Amino acid sequence: MAPKKQHHIETLLLHGAYSPDAATGATVMPLHQSTAFAYKTAEDIESVFAGKDAGFIYSRINNPTLDMFERKLKTLEDGLAAISVSSGMAAISTTALALAGPGDEIIAGKSVFGGTYSLFSATLKRYGITTKFVDTCNVEAYSEAVSDRTKMIFVETLSNPKTDVPDIAAISAIARKHGIVLVVDNTVTTPLLLQAKTLGADIVVHSTSKYINGHGNSVGGIIIDSGTFDWSNPRYEHLEPFYKKARHFAFLAYLRNQVYRDLGCCLSPFNAFLMSIGIESLGVRMERHCSNGMAVARYLANSDKVHNVRYPGLESHSGNKTAVKQFKNGFGALMSISLGTKERCFKFINGLVLAQNLANIGDVRTLVIHPGSTICRDGTEAERAAMGATDDIVRLCIGLENIDDIIADLEASLAGI
Repeated sequence: MAPKKQHHIETLLLHGAYSPDAATGATVMPLHQSTAFAYKTAEDIESVFAGKDAGFIYSRINNPTLDMFERKLKTLEDGLAAISVSSGMAAISTTALALAGPGDEIIAGKSVFGGTYSLFSATLKRYGITTKFVDTCNVEAYSEAVSDRTKMIFVETLSNPKTDVPDIAAISAIARKHGIVLVVDNTVTTPLLLQAKTLGADIVVHSTSKYINGHGNSVGGIIIDSGTFDWSNPRYEHLEPFYKKARHFAFLAYLRNQVYRDLGCCLSPFNAFLMSIGIESLGVRMERHCSNGMAVARYLANSDKVHNVRYPGLESHSGNKTAVKQFKNGFGALMSISLGTKERCFKFINGLVLAQNLANIGDVRTLVIHPGSTICRDGTEAERAAMGATDDIVRLCIGLENIDDIIADLEASLAGI
């Protein structure tokens, strides 16, 4: 018998985790908008609570619609299993709290997203967890920051808004040498452009509100265990009881049955339903995002009104060689441009007609924002500079409109500054 053919990721988007319903023939996965799930006997529900039998109990813990959504993302990232959460920030915060506790440390790049920076520098600090921020693209800096208390190294595949591109494989080698979990945020690139597991990611997180959904109509997040980390590692001694019971599922068991359950950061079934529909078009959307993104970056790089363009697909970008090595199928839609002053940035944004001025990325529409006065405003001047959110910077996320219309909109606004 011939071996079963492994389908390409674009096909898995449509067929990877859900087949037509046997009873009805429905091809769209159902929405289970139910708070809880009934059992025939007290013994039946006791067995599920005890972990002896599989089943759904309460939608704060698990839900059939969420389960199908989780299996889709697990398949795309070639992971062991996944847990969906209420937002991308919930994915990062619950992962951090499942790995680290009072007195422990995290290592992260200085140019991470502003919300993530705030979580690591302020909120987790109140729980006794310290973050060492290093130069995002300096591999040696990660090694120098490691200590006996390090429980997590965190990187973004492409930082937002600075567009730094860390060498994930090299950072993974450091994490493996010391037995530390490497958490990779694959939101901006998606599995279509970057397979984080192949580069050494132990855990992959997404804000599924962005490209996974693609249509700006729901908020969510996902945590995927790649199945590559040995959870018997004594560095994570708090997981020992779960390792004895669940072995390689130890992290996910601890996360779902304690941190996730207790914090209540569950994803709405309706949002999971919307994102499961949105994800089916991810392949064709990313093709257009990437082609439009490259065309816009080249146009802006040749404009005498633009001082600098940071887009990983341009050879002038400091991380271009790493991006070429790590990405496939394109370089995404995210870029930042320098226009010289905050006043020029505001005038440019206000002059746009098609591009929407809002705090999101990964939408079908072209989006624009001034990060320094909005999503990164709480940072100090030095912190905002490290994030690539100085006053002269505008962030663009290029959408799916006709490329001629996008460029015409940009050109008309640039002419006015």
